[in-house]
Amino acid sequence: MKKLFALIVILFAGNFAQANNIQVSNGTLTSQNTTEGYWLVQFDLSWENSWRTDNLFPLDGHNAGNWDAAWVFVKYRVGNGDWQHAKLHNSGHTAGTGTPATIDIGVPNEQLAFHISENPGVGAFIYRSQNGNGNFSTTGNLLRWNYGVDNIPEDELIEISIFAIEMVYVAPGPFWLGSGGTETRPFIAGGGNGPFLASESWNGCIENESGCLWGALTSGFNTIGDPGILPEHFPTGINGYYSMKYQVSQQQYVDFLNTLTPAQASTRAYTGGANRNGISFTNGQYETSTPNVANNWMSWMDGAAFLDWSGLRPMTELEYEKAARGPASPVPNEYAWGSTSIIQVNGLIDAGLAEETPTPASANANFTQSSNPVAGPVRVGSFAGQNATREASGAGYWGIMELSGNLWERPVTVGNNDGRAFSGLHGNGTLSTNGYADVPAWPGLNSGGVTGATGSGMRGGTWDIGASALAVSNRFVATDTDISRNSRYGFRGVRSLPAAIGE
Repeated sequence: MKKLFALIVILFAGNFAQANNIQVSNGTLTSQNTTEGYWLVQFDLSWENSWRTDNLFPLDGHNAGNWDAAWVFVKYRVGNGDWQHAKLHNSGHTAGTGTPATIDIGVPNEQLAFHISENPGVGAFIYRSQNGNGNFSTTGNLLRWNYGVDNIPEDELIEISIFAIEMVYVAPGPFWLGSGGTETRPFIAGGGNGPFLASESWNGCIENESGCLWGALTSGFNTIGDPGILPEHFPTGINGYYSMKYQVSQQQYVDFLNTLTPAQASTRAYTGGANRNGISFTNGQYETSTPNVANNWMSWMDGAAFLDWSGLRPMTELEYEKAARGPASPVPNEYAWGSTSIIQVNGLIDAGLAEETPTPASANANFTQSSNPVAGPVRVGSFAGQNATREASGAGYWGIMELSGNLWERPVTVGNNDGRAFSGLHGNGTLSTNGYADVPAWPGLNSGGVTGATGSGMRGGTWDIGASALAVSNRFVATDTDISRNSRYGFRGVRSLPAAIGE
């Protein structure tokens, strides 16, 4: 009997009229192969303000190649069953017509070879294969879904959802940790007090000795921990990675909640409505009145679950500094846009809408300067404008947004043994039955679930804190393990560069 299927397509990046307006459309299943047990998932993909370049900043001498990308993954359910994560093959995918594009498959453990069931593709990066900028648009993209691995009956009704998250490529190479400024408890070079160059020659040592990473003490307070060495697979950022361009938006989090079981969603949902969070539960579905605003009231456990579900992983605090500074020489006390100039948001035009715009027009960060009239996070990508400079957009070196201000970043710390044990594994798309991430060696993992926050920390500042906390190298809460939900906490995920090959 021919398999029947239904299809819904969920836009999983928010509809940002002034950001990049990523769209997934015309999804369908095609070219079923019952012998090998696969369908091809076909869809169109587009977004605005896309780019690829071999030299991001021609005048800085680093020749840093850079591009944006979409991380695309698929969920399915059989009949009225629970949503499951689709396992993709390591080959057999085709970029659609239109913008010349490349497809790279990512697996949970990039340190091992692809395996159709034990280390399958959990998503795909789709990005420009040639230099250019402007709108990205491809029609008829094909991803090979190995449905037979999950023993799906041939005559069942299948419903699928296709999700896309905007990502930015961070190139491999050395970078600086610490700025040499007056930030609180910054990274410094061991045996000195200036910034530390993280390069391939560094063996991962954390010690107050030449050639090692160390941290400055403020009033005797230590956020670098005891001397030690990072394990082989700890993500330092030197090998490159992809980062979410924005922190998780409220629409993204709603889409996440709506594919969980009721028990999982009740563990992960915040519906209190405070500080510009518009998420509510109505008629059996989660929705939000402010879909484009960065999602706050996220605990470490909430963020970890979202990343596990989407096939991403937490960033480390070393990757955070590279996301902001890139390979450029550090500027003392700099913010994510590479200077010490900062202008506060003091109001909003079209508040809560897709067109939400901060005032004054020169604002490049959401923080508190005696007060904050916004009293919560702003729309993701709020400060980016047509032809705006990096400083005016509040952008990191690579084009990653809101790394200084809006909501705290929640990276993995190197300041204690719990953080240093992180091995960089990615989510596999599946949570525990009660809604917790369950990836080995993730911070906060206890008895098979990420139910705590040991090994995590905070970087980058938030909407209700002063400007000094927004400095890239400020580490005054770099080892904070707060497990609560908070109006100041957001989340952003990353992925190591695709490396797994073979079968």
